[in-house]
Amino acid sequence: MEPLEPSPAAPPMHDVARIEPRAASNALARRLRPLEGKEAGTLMVHEVYKSIQGESTFAGLPCVFVRLTACHLRCVYCDTAHAFKHGRAMALDAVLDEVEKLGGGLVELTGGEPLLQDEAHPLMAALADRGWTVLLETSGGVATDRVDPRVRIILDVKTPASGEVDANVWPNLDRLKPTDEVKFVLGDRPDFDWAVDVIRRHGLAARCPILMGAVFGRVDPTELAGWILESGLPIRLQVQLHKILWDPKARGV
Repeated sequence: MEPLEPSPAAPPMHDVARIEPRAASNALARRLRPLEGKEAGTLMVHEVYKSIQGESTFAGLPCVFVRLTACHLRCVYCDTAHAFKHGRAMALDAVLDEVEKLGGGLVELTGGEPLLQDEAHPLMAALADRGWTVLLETSGGVATDRVDPRVRIILDVKTPASGEVDANVWPNLDRLKPTDEVKFVLGDRPDFDWAVDVIRRHGLAARCPILMGAVFGRVDPTELAGWILESGLPIRLQVQLHKILWDPKARGV
């Protein structure tokens, strides 16, 4: 599918999208440097912890989070920049053991961007084999064609205000399953109008749950609720529960 044009009211694209290809390539290399030298069969893991799921249709449930290191994007509102660089190399069995010790049956792979590491695929498959409900939080900037069909994909569609709208891999929308979810994080009203256009053009409302959230501290969720009601679409408003329950800057929650 052809990518949609950014809203005219959107802020400028991130610097990487506006500079020469060689410079953009260098920027990408720097962003992926934390994965350099990682042995095959291991994962660079930023943190593993158990908390209350703050987003998605699973919000409110206890969940184990496996946060992987590194991201090739730089969304202007990113709240997990701490995962860009730091992590520890772990064998898949070690990650599985850590998840099993925390227990609970619901696990999410997140990041960073978890699909930058090939070993994320066997990890998700192994977790599903063990009976876990597996969620994958992905930026939408990497193809999802290799993801185990048992995994519930939470696909983030980058809006113009994110600064990374050009990174969207649009064929990912064609691969959505009824058990997957599409998420839009909105920075302003033009973002909402753009997202509604995407939903209608791709028939997303008939395919899977649609989530919309506001950039924390930038868009009033009450205002977003009004926009959703005006649209007439079956959009689920979501707030980041973990930022309400704990300090918005708290880690491991």
